[in-house]
Amino acid sequence: MLQHAELTGLEQSLDHIREAPEDGGTVELIARRPAEDEREVLTEARLNTHDGLEGDTWRARGSSRTPDGAANPEAQLTLMNARAAAAIAGERERWALAGDQIYVDLDLSRTNLPPGSRVQIGSAVIEFSEAPHTGCAKFSARFGNDALRFVNSQTGRELRLRGANCRVVKAGSVRPGDAIKKLPS
Repeated sequence: MLQHAELTGLEQSLDHIREAPEDGGTVELIARRPAEDEREVLTEARLNTHDGLEGDTWRARGSSRTPDGAANPEAQLTLMNARAAAAIAGERERWALAGDQIYVDLDLSRTNLPPGSRVQIGSAVIEFSEAPHTGCAKFSARFGNDALRFVNSQTGRELRLRGANCRVVKAGSVRPGDAIKKLPS
């Protein structure tokens, strides 16, 4: 049986997570979701304003949070702090199970990147949304109840430990190792 991180250990990782660069971060991993509960780790991804990450099921899955059930354009793409992913999921091979598409070594906190902030990631530009990205039953099943409590705590939400919802505002390509940097407001 797979071991899950305990809350005490997760809380001890906060200092390391908070040390992520505020600007000038790096793309660590890209994962596409070609079908429900499937992940495909990519060496290059194309982001566009219509579909988010090309080949991902974001648009087809829709959203229970929109009146018509259509995909939420404010949650087109999700980024997760790679340091948080490592604390929660452990080995890099398990990060994609979180369900986010792009894992970055960058401070994703609401203080550093408030809603409306834009970042260049590879040759694309994305914008951070107001809606929080929260842990769900699938996240809890994969990583444990302590991980869910950790990401959904007040600190977890402020630091966006579960990740950040974004939308693509300028199409482009992104690869692991690419820079991610804040753009002026």
